[in-house]
Amino acid sequence: MNESVLTSVVLPLSLAIIMFGMGLSLVVDDFKRVVKFPKAIFMGLTNQLIFLPLLGFGLAKIFGLPPTLAVGLMILAACPGGVTSNLITHVAKGDTALSITLTAICSIVTVITIPLIISLSMNHFLAESQEIQLDIVKTVVQIFGITVLPVGIGMMLRKYKPEFSKKMESPSRIASTVIFVVIIAGIIAANKEILLSSIESLGAVVIALNVLTMGLGFAASRLLKLNLPQSLSISIESGIQNGTLAIVIASSILKQPEMSLPGALYSLIMFVSAAFIMAYFGTRKEKAVG
Repeated sequence: MNESVLTSVVLPLSLAIIMFGMGLSLVVDDFKRVVKFPKAIFMGLTNQLIFLPLLGFGLAKIFGLPPTLAVGLMILAACPGGVTSNLITHVAKGDTALSITLTAICSIVTVITIPLIISLSMNHFLAESQEIQLDIVKTVVQIFGITVLPVGIGMMLRKYKPEFSKKMESPSRIASTVIFVVIIAGIIAANKEILLSSIESLGAVVIALNVLTMGLGFAASRLLKLNLPQSLSISIESGIQNGTLAIVIASSILKQPEMSLPGALYSLIMFVSAAFIMAYFGTRKEKAVG
């Protein structure tokens, strides 16, 4: 397949299918819980939208990542939580309703914040060597078209065609998983030489980003006296990133496949930490909640 067709059509379409599947699982009330859980929502959004990009920036500087990979890491850090975070939260006996609400709100808010963070990152890390021009308005429209729009369509189907949506929910979840795995495998295979040459520094930085973000989310939540399920939800939402969106932005919008490597590698590593959380917290007795 021609690479331009892959990056301009296949990748964006694949992400749109994944986001459509997420929309099938959402209802309007998922957005109204911000009133019910104000402290938890505030903590989750702060961790996702502020702490995560700041950690990404700090780690890129500390580990001395090459400029292109540093920008790729910032793209990843700017993305909302991944669509699998709700399932992971459920298995780990976290607050699934809170997780769904954070995913939904972040997916909309980051349509605006992602282009701003990317623009600042490119100006800082690429500096005078910058050859990539970012049209912020166009980028906002593109991200809206491949994230919020398909989510909205999925939600409309959920509301007006509930039986059809219920039948489609499982197939769309399976399709999303398959598409996700294929995308990650393809990105890594296509860029294996670059990945191998930078695996030591890039591997360390994405592991650090994942562990620190999840740890910070959990610790800050407990400090604010949120209960254990809420703290788990915020931790998982902070650490399970939408790596597919990061890959699409790097490869399809910016036309810089190398920038997608942090997102691809992170997408593999984050499921290791997720597996640990599900195994450790998912087997606890309900009386331990608090």
